[in-house]
Amino acid sequence: INSVVLNLATYKRRGNMFALNFQSQKHEKLLLDRQKNCTIRLGDVSSIYRENSIVWITTGVKYTTKRKLYSVFLDKVQVKTIAELTSKDLGNQNPDIKTVDQLIENFENIYNKKITHEDTVTVIYFTEVIE
Repeated sequence: INSVVLNLATYKRRGNMFALNFQSQKHEKLLLDRQKNCTIRLGDVSSIYRENSIVWITTGVKYTTKRKLYSVFLDKVQVKTIAELTSKDLGNQNPDIKTVDQLIENFENIYNKKITHEDTVTVIYFTEVIE
């Protein structure tokens, strides 16, 4: 734990903090209840969110004030196609999404565009950092 706290202090000092922002109130509740430890982001964002990094978890609609919930350690960052997602990926992202097709439908509503099984996503697993 000390190394994680030390890393958080170093990140803050250097100004290298990044955030994983969640716009949905449902996701905010899951995060606050500590029932969500994974996010699936459309595209390859692995160069921004690197394994072993510390980032903030925030909530808020785009272009509005954000609320910081807590800091997290990025345990695993994987780039894969939507077709390669596992039930573990889906369940840890959102317990209500049971299938890849449900995720595609959800993403099409969020991104307002056609999503396929071949689209690239980044799966990010995280754990809370206690400060």
